Amino acid sequence: MNEIYVDHAATSPVHPIVVEEMLPFFTEQFGNPSSIHRFGRQSRQALDKARMMLANTIGATPEELIFTSGGTEADNLAIIGYAKRNKDKGKHIITSTLEHHAVLHSCKALEELGFEVTYVPVNDEGEISVQDVVNEMREDTILVTIMYGNNEIGTIQPIAEIGAILKEKNIAFHTDAVQAYGIEQLDVNELNVDFLSVSSHKINGPKGVGMLYARKGKHLLPSLFGGEQERKRRAGTENVASIVGFAKAAELFDEQREEKRALYKQFQDRLLDIWSSEGVKYVRNGSSSNSLPHILNVSFEGVPVESLLVNLDLAGIAASSGSACTAGTLQISHVLEAISPNHEKNSSAIRFSFGYGNTLVQMETVGIETVKAIKRIQR
Repeated sequence: MNEIYVDHAATSPVHPIVVEEMLPFFTEQFGNPSSIHRFGRQSRQALDKARMMLANTIGATPEELIFTSGGTEADNLAIIGYAKRNKDKGKHIITSTLEHHAVLHSCKALEELGFEVTYVPVNDEGEISVQDVVNEMREDTILVTIMYGNNEIGTIQPIAEIGAILKEKNIAFHTDAVQAYGIEQLDVNELNVDFLSVSSHKINGPKGVGMLYARKGKHLLPSLFGGEQERKRRAGTENVASIVGFAKAAELFDEQREEKRALYKQFQDRLLDIWSSEGVKYVRNGSSSNSLPHILNVSFEGVPVESLLVNLDLAGIAASSGSACTAGTLQISHVLEAISPNHEKNSSAIRFSFGYGNTLVQMETVGIETVKAIKRIQR
């Protein structure tokens, strides 16, 4: 049985070139980058090179990057770190109802510390109204955090427009760009963001490493204490091998961005064509015109998502019902509930997400096997 992986939004395979780039840092160039001897200097040089490369991908300076253990830590550090450091300026934060749990749970943690959080609603395609954000701004608003592109439905938010308004009002702006990085061309200055979170394992890099862009002059309270790494913002010896792999993965994505975007759009179109031609009733969740090209979320009328996922898995196809962070639970996605509260289609939604190794021939198989599975379940 040929296995087909269409759950790249959950995690992606590490690219062979990335593995090759990382290997020397496990055996030969293993020094601690904080050490002053030759082994340490070799690691420091590799770390500085990776930092420069990654900063260039988002229009930042190397000093503005903080390496983290992934997107979750980056989100936590930006939201909780900034709020705690600047609580004397105000205790009001604005976010949306469909953020990743790394953002939502950070906000909940701050509420327990006496901060007030406003959750802006979205429309039925998962889009935020810029005016709604503006309407919720107050004198004591110190931070707004809105994700760039949603990890479950793919909808892209008007980040640059919101950022321009917040810049004028001197309110800090964070965006979780974990799903968008690599697929979208991002520039922190054009977007007017002060903080931006990224994770390596979504772009064929290793797990356990990510980065937070923190604009110069925007100060954070660290969440880890110890050494003076990352300009005293994130203590702990840097994961050099993974950071080197992260940078190589970003470089490869950068080189192939437009090619990948076009290919993933083809994948979406082919799947939808197959389902339509076979008379399968489905509803696309999220925006069809303003969405990340590698994510397709659909609800199949009257088809329980658990049964469909099991049938696809038996056919060798790995898809998901949404965020990997809630996989294995029977809980309805908070993202789907945000765009269509209490709707029956929320219990029959499945996410197909594309990436390295996927082909159009595979999508033919995915489309056909999905039809077969649906018909079996409906019988």
